[in-house]
Amino acid sequence: MDTTPNTFGEFFKERRIALAKTLREFCAEHGFDAGNTSKLERGLLAPPQAGDKLEAYAKALKLSKGTAEWRKFFDLAAAGAGVIPEDLKDESVLKRLPLVFRTLRATKLSEKQLDKLIERLRGE
Repeated sequence: MDTTPNTFGEFFKERRIALAKTLREFCAEHGFDAGNTSKLERGLLAPPQAGDKLEAYAKALKLSKGTAEWRKFFDLAAAGAGVIPEDLKDESVLKRLPLVFRTLRATKLSEKQLDKLIERLRGE
C-alpha cells in the first residue's frame, strides 16, 4: 500500500510532523494562522497560489529550493487548486493537454494502468 501523500494538505502535515512540531507550535514559530493551517492540512482550504506564501510555507517546512520535495510541494499546491504549475505553462505542452485529457477519458485507465503510464513517462 502506497502511503505517499497525495494531497497538498497530507504532504504539509507529514512534513510538519517530521519536524516534531504541533500545529500550534509550528504556526506560532512562523507567524501562520493555526485555523487556516489546520484547514489546509485537512484539505478544507485550497492551497495558496501566491508564490511568496507558498515559499514561506516551504521554508518553514524546511524544504530546500530546487529539490524534488520542493517541486512536489508546489506541484501539489497547483493540483489542489486545479491549475497547471507555472513551469509547465509552455505553449507546446498546453497545446497537447486537451489530447491528453481526451485520451485519459476515452481509455478509462485503472489506477494500476495509470501508475504504469507514469512510470513509462518517467523512464522507469
